[in-house]
Amino acid sequence: MKDTITIWFDMDGTIADLYGVPDWLPLLRAEKATPYLAAGSCVNLSQLAKLLHKAQAAGFQIGIISWLSKESTPSYSEKVSTAKLSWLRRHLPSVTWDEIIIVDYGTNKANFLKTSNDILFDDEEKNRRAWTGKAYEPNSIFTVLKELVASN
Repeated sequence: MKDTITIWFDMDGTIADLYGVPDWLPLLRAEKATPYLAAGSCVNLSQLAKLLHKAQAAGFQIGIISWLSKESTPSYSEKVSTAKLSWLRRHLPSVTWDEIIIVDYGTNKANFLKTSNDILFDDEEKNRRAWTGKAYEPNSIFTVLKELVASN
């Protein structure tokens, strides 16, 4: 039996447009979670949801690996986690994630690989370089997902 491949998504700057929220950085530094809730999307979420359903039907698992805010207190980390989960429920309500991991800022996301064939979509080059599976920039999401679904 072959290992199940997990397709992982970063949130901020990959599927959630945190950086498009006005004054996002001063708000985060003031420990306000509102930018995480107010973020729009970086991709067509309806199209993404359809492809994620097809990927799961083809036997892939899907997950989120996202960082907390930089220099965060435990209380703020909890607010950020809650906001990110709320964003996912609001913007991708039909998607049932196999796993959602929200970790301290700067954590090596490769620590969460399940197989050497796991896939990561992330806007941070450092995360893509450290990933030992296949890693892609966000602009490759639809191309890669369509290829994966078509080949299974």
